[in-house]
Amino acid sequence: MLPWWPRRVFAHVLSAQLLITAGVTALATGLFLAPLAAQLDEQAEHRALAVAQATAAQPGIARAVLAGAPDPEGPVQDAAERIRLATGASYVVVADTRGIRWSHTNPAEIGRHVSTDPGPALAGHEWTGIEKGTLGRSARGKVPLRDTEGAIVGEVSVGIAYDDVRDVLLHALPGILVYSGAALAVGALAAFGVSWRLRKRTHGIELSEIAALLQEREAMLHGIREGVLALDRHGRVRLVNDEAGRLLGLGQDAVGRPLEDVLPPGRTADVLTGRVEGTDLLTVCGERVLVANRMTTGFGTVATLRDRTELERLARELDATRGLTEALRAQDHEHANRMHTLVGLLELEMYDRAVEYVAEVTGADRSTAEQVTERVREPLVAALLVGKGAVAAERGVALRVGPATRLPDGVVDPTDLVTVLGNLVDNALDAAGPGPEAFVEVEVRAVGTAVVMSVADNGPGVPEQARELVFTDGWTTKEATAHRPRGLGLSLVRRLAERYGGSARVTEREGGGAVFTVELPDALRPAGPERDAPERCSLEEVGG
Repeated sequence: MLPWWPRRVFAHVLSAQLLITAGVTALATGLFLAPLAAQLDEQAEHRALAVAQATAAQPGIARAVLAGAPDPEGPVQDAAERIRLATGASYVVVADTRGIRWSHTNPAEIGRHVSTDPGPALAGHEWTGIEKGTLGRSARGKVPLRDTEGAIVGEVSVGIAYDDVRDVLLHALPGILVYSGAALAVGALAAFGVSWRLRKRTHGIELSEIAALLQEREAMLHGIREGVLALDRHGRVRLVNDEAGRLLGLGQDAVGRPLEDVLPPGRTADVLTGRVEGTDLLTVCGERVLVANRMTTGFGTVATLRDRTELERLARELDATRGLTEALRAQDHEHANRMHTLVGLLELEMYDRAVEYVAEVTGADRSTAEQVTERVREPLVAALLVGKGAVAAERGVALRVGPATRLPDGVVDPTDLVTVLGNLVDNALDAAGPGPEAFVEVEVRAVGTAVVMSVADNGPGVPEQARELVFTDGWTTKEATAHRPRGLGLSLVRRLAERYGGSARVTEREGGGAVFTVELPDALRPAGPERDAPERCSLEEVGG
């Protein structure tokens, strides 16, 4: 860039626009003046031609040329001068076929040869043009001079002084320049207005800073670990940084397309388009739990996305740990009660009864654990049921294992089953609530290589109009806890089931309450050990 050229963006644009406006105005003025000058020349030539034609049409001039010799006092000179004075022409020259003048503005030139070529007129053609003769430069018209029979006896040449044509042009020039100046002034004002607006938009930055800002913006957008998605006013994607593309599964081909075309319908699309409003909105996209925030700008909206999948997993592990802690506390409380009872029997010297009591309690606990492990061969699922049974007992809810429960080992991913079953049991325990009749019934069974899990409770149930909403991420009737919000458990259950190609649904339990059923196809290995046939037996209470 030249050292004297302005560095600020608005000043640069203003200078460039002023130069362009001045150049365009000058060019337009020149383009207007050029045809105007040509038009004035053409008008002068046509005027000269018309005077020459009128002169040649007078029969007396042709007879005089044939009758005598050139004479400054003759009739040809008198007629030519009369016509010149009447029309304002610079000269009216009549010449014979030899090119000898019979009339001229200067009588001394009569009898001399014309200064320009009379050939076209003597050949019978009319001619117009700009030529320089004895009287200077002029616009000329030449026509043949004919007698009454049409024979050419000479020529008539009429000239209009070129200075007169130039005077007309110069007379019109001030008005043209006034209009050009007005156009230039309007253009300059428009350029100043645009530059002033640009100055406010660019905050007075320099041109060299724009490239640096763009590079920094690209580095920041693609380097941060938060997803950034920008939409224009019509809902089309304007920008997707690398993290947003990873979290949402979008590529750079999404830019310029409506968001509905690149994201499937659901809560994620509703949050990003503003149909769901709020801050730190939770949504599930694929297997990822995202926190979204949306801000409106003058050009559309910008949404930021944070991946809290790992945080959600840690929160659920914390819930599992808290559940285990509650189970241990419940067992400790029950164990303390049993110890107090045993101490009382010993103090009363009821030794035989104490021995019977210890055997009865130990056998009941062992029987409960054995019943679960006999039906559920997968250790993680069995441990989950035993632990949830202790928690249920502490909360005053009976946790039952259904008679059709049979789960062999060979589960492809036990943690998925624990996630699904743990969420369903937790929700069922919350719905059943404490009470003498409160219970939750769990059934886990294998159907070929599929696993079908159902959890029923005798709580208030789920209204029919809300049976699909309960699986929507963010939908909940519970109050958020301190360490994490609610409304993701059942959404993750359905997403996990759909990942297996299965389903998750809720129906009404006969007698009141709700039944959640989840099917996970191909959750068992086909080449696993031979599965036992399900046995029919009465309901058993775990920890109840």
